[in-house]
Amino acid sequence: MLCRISWILAALFVVAGPPAQGHASKPIDIGSRLELLLDDYLIASMPGLSFKLHEPRLAERTLEFDAPWEQRYCDYVTVFKDGDLFRMYYANHLDAVFSKIPPGERTGKLWAGENQVTCYAESRDGIQWTKPSLGLVEIQGSTDNNIILHGVTSHNFSPFRDPRPDIPDQERYKGVGGVDDAAFVYASADAIHWRRLSDKPILTDDHPAYERLGISRWGEGLPYAVFDSQNVAFWDTRTQRYLFYFRAWIPNDHTGTAKGKGLRTVLRSTSSDFLNWSDLELIDLGGAPAEHLYTSATIPYFRAPHIYLSFPMRYADAHPPLVDDVAGGGVTDSIFMFSRDGLRFSRRYMEAFLRPGRDRLNWTKHSVMMSWGLLQTAPDEISFYVTQHHELPSSHLRRVVLRTDGFVSVQAPHAGGEFTTRPLLFSGQRLVLNVATSAVGSVRVEIQDANGKPIDGYRLDESREFYGDEIATTAKWKDGEDVGKLAGKPVRLRFRMRGADLYSLQFSTREK
Repeated sequence: MLCRISWILAALFVVAGPPAQGHASKPIDIGSRLELLLDDYLIASMPGLSFKLHEPRLAERTLEFDAPWEQRYCDYVTVFKDGDLFRMYYANHLDAVFSKIPPGERTGKLWAGENQVTCYAESRDGIQWTKPSLGLVEIQGSTDNNIILHGVTSHNFSPFRDPRPDIPDQERYKGVGGVDDAAFVYASADAIHWRRLSDKPILTDDHPAYERLGISRWGEGLPYAVFDSQNVAFWDTRTQRYLFYFRAWIPNDHTGTAKGKGLRTVLRSTSSDFLNWSDLELIDLGGAPAEHLYTSATIPYFRAPHIYLSFPMRYADAHPPLVDDVAGGGVTDSIFMFSRDGLRFSRRYMEAFLRPGRDRLNWTKHSVMMSWGLLQTAPDEISFYVTQHHELPSSHLRRVVLRTDGFVSVQAPHAGGEFTTRPLLFSGQRLVLNVATSAVGSVRVEIQDANGKPIDGYRLDESREFYGDEIATTAKWKDGEDVGKLAGKPVRLRFRMRGADLYSLQFSTREK
C-alpha cells in the first residue's frame, strides 16, 4: 500500500512539477551583476505572467550610401565605442558597383573578387555620422574617400577594440576578414591603419572539422561558402579567450529551401592569442526549427557580459523579393536569441525581432541586417544600425532604438499575476529594477527565505507600491530600501505585478 501511495505521489510530481516554494534548491549566485529577465533561468513559478519580446523602434536614417564608390552594395556593419568616439565600419562590394551587368543577372562571383573595400565612419553621439577623407586607398583615380582597406578580405572585415590592459599598443584594435575559403586576422594601433597579424589564414575551408560536421566546402557546388558572411570576433571576459563566430552550411534535408541542399548556420572557435584557434563547434540551437541564419551578430551584452546576445539575419529564400531588379533572391528579417555560455543559444522567440515593415523596398535580401555592436546613445536607450533598401539606389543605414535592457520583459496583464524566483545569493545594499507600468499598473516585491517564508520587514504587505516607468528604480519597503543584512544568504524574490513589464534586476552597492 505504501509503495502504491509513493508511486501516485511520484506521478503527481512529474505532472505538476516540483513545488516553487517550501523546498530549497541550490542557490544561484548572482552577486551584484545585472540580470536580464530573458527566460525562466531565475524563475521558479510565474502564474498569470508571460515573457514578451520587444521590437526596436525605427529612428532616423543615419548614413546614406551615396558616395560614387558606395551606392547599392554596402552592408556587414560593425560599430563599437572607443572612449568618447563611436566607430563604424562597413563593407562595400565594388565589383558589383562597377559592373555593367543588370542587377537581375549578377552572380555571387561579383561579391567574391579583389574589388572589395572597407569604409569607415565616426560619430560623437551615434546619431550624426561623418565619413572622413582618409587618403589611404585610391579608387577611381582618387584617395579622397573614407576607405581603410582594399582587397578580398575586405568583403566582410569586422574589427573590435581589445579591452585587455596588457595588450601592446600596436594590437589594441583587432579584426577578422575573409571570403570564400579563408579567414585572416588583423591588428591596428589607431583603428584606421591595419595590418595582417599573419599571412597565414586562421581558418580555411579544408579544416578537418568540416568533414566531421558535413560542412560544404568552396567549389563543391551550392551551397558552397564558408566565410562569405559577417564573421565576428571579440575578447570574452567570462572565458578569458577570444571567440570567433562565423557562418557555414550544414546538410539538412528538411529546410524547405529552393535549392534544398543545406542550411546556413553558425560555428564557433576560440583562441587565447588570436592566432591559434580551437577545433570548430556548431552552436547548439536546442532543436529549434530549421531556419537559415545568414549572420549572427553575436556579442556579450555590455551591461551584463555574462550573457551573450545574438541578432541573426534570418534568410527566407523560398520567398522572392517584393522588389524587381535586384540580384539576390529571397527576403530577410532579424531575430533574437541568447546564451549564457556562448555555445548553447536559446531560440525561445521564433518571431522576428525586426521585420522588413511597410516599406516595400526593404523586402530584399540583406535589407534587415543588424549591425554587429550595441551603442548606449542615452541612459535609457540602446542603438543598433540596420541596412535598408539593399541593392537599390536609395540604399542606406537606419538607426533603431531599444529601451536599455529592453529585449525581453516579464509582462503582467491588467488582471495581474506574480512570479517567484529560485533561491538566490546576492551582494549589495539595494535592489534595482528596470520596470514600466500602465497608469493603473503596479509592482510590489517581497523577499523570502530559501524555503519561501516571507522575511519580516520585506513582506509583500510592507512593500511600497511602484508605478511609473524607470530604467533604474530602487525597491522599497516600509522601513526603507536597505537589503544589505540579507546579502550572502539564500533568498527568494516574489513579485506581484499588474499592467507592468519588468526587464531586469540587480542588487547594487551604488546609489540610484
